[in-house]
Amino acid sequence: MTSQLLPGSSLAADCANCAALCCVALAFARSADFGHDKPAGDPCGNLADDFRCQIHPKLRDRGYKGCTVFDCFGAGQRVTQVTFGGVSWRDDPASRPVMFAVFQMVRQLHELLWYLREALELPSTRSLHGELTDAFERTERITLLGAEEIQQTDVAAHRAGIADLLGRASDRARAGIRPIGRVPKRVAPGGDLLGAKLAGVDLSGRSLRGAYLIAADLAGARLRMTDLIGADLRDANLSGADLSEALFLTQAQVNSARGDTRTQLPRRLTRPAHWTAG
Repeated sequence: MTSQLLPGSSLAADCANCAALCCVALAFARSADFGHDKPAGDPCGNLADDFRCQIHPKLRDRGYKGCTVFDCFGAGQRVTQVTFGGVSWRDDPASRPVMFAVFQMVRQLHELLWYLREALELPSTRSLHGELTDAFERTERITLLGAEEIQQTDVAAHRAGIADLLGRASDRARAGIRPIGRVPKRVAPGGDLLGAKLAGVDLSGRSLRGAYLIAADLAGARLRMTDLIGADLRDANLSGADLSEALFLTQAQVNSARGDTRTQLPRRLTRPAHWTAG
């Protein structure tokens, strides 16, 4: 597969080559995750003239936990350096609405690329490689279009068209993998597992797509080939959990959870700085 995005570092945020798009384009409200209200399109009050956050080392202490969770999947530098050729929203204020809209669209496309790349790396999906490669390349081509062309793309329809393919890749990866021991019946795709007590439970081979695992206790749980695409892991306890072979886990999901040095993550992900020593 010919790609300008491989290897994986291209799907990771590179803030040094971005014009702080996430700090301007997105809205947030004063809450447990953010220290103040900010409308979409307005620069965050903590943003310096050099596009750096003035309180970055202390974001969580200052009440900006949400900033430490967000991940653009590399869309920021893609839009800044490729779509707009290095011209920032400060350089060309008239381009701001278009740039911010394109950023949010490209972020969704880069998230798709993240999932498709992982699916291509799974040995069990070999029979789907043709379809997966085609989907990856079609998605990447959209990210390389001009700003106006990207805006004309129906990203929601594009995502929906690939969802079934990712589901089939998940089915193949999880085939034949069975958890050891009893698994609660409500452990299912889209399941309401808010605050669920799943410490030490083997969830191998199960699908938790879109499940609500907010504040769930997954300490010591085993998630080998567990499909976590779209699962909400905010404040979930992953201390000592084994997610080294979890499917479709993203950095944003990991950042939103709680873990420690015993938590095992896939090699492509980074252990968050706010996790405890264990």
